[in-house]
Amino acid sequence: MKFLCVDCDRQMAFEERELPGDGTLAAVFRCPDCDRMTAMLTNPMETQLVSSLGVQVGGRTVPAANFEGIRSEVATGSEEAFVESPPSGPVRWNTDAVERLSHVPSFVRGMVKKIYNEYAKERGIEEMTPDIMDRARSDLGLEGM
Repeated sequence: MKFLCVDCDRQMAFEERELPGDGTLAAVFRCPDCDRMTAMLTNPMETQLVSSLGVQVGGRTVPAANFEGIRSEVATGSEEAFVESPPSGPVRWNTDAVERLSHVPSFVRGMVKKIYNEYAKERGIEEMTPDIMDRARSDLGLEGM
């Protein structure tokens, strides 16, 4: 996605990125010709979606590696290449939390898992439980979703 200055028809340059701490993301872009500025503000769910896709707002800081999007399991023909594994990462998930996560639609499950893992990590929580998931939903204002 690129932002264009309507008056100059030039690609706007990335100026600034801000994470206010409430789950939103703000990015500012400036036209190199007329200095017109525009801003983009995402809500918490949009911010999580962008993060789960690995998108870096403002561009990359390192060049792309050859074939970086190809999973190593595909190259080796591993039968487990496309089998969804249980949640893993910095937080241990107990069996009840894993069961509850399995009820989340598969197309957003990774994003939801990441939200809970980040919530737990920020608070020093070592094990994810359904109670922690409830607390995260409440603290993050996600009850209606």
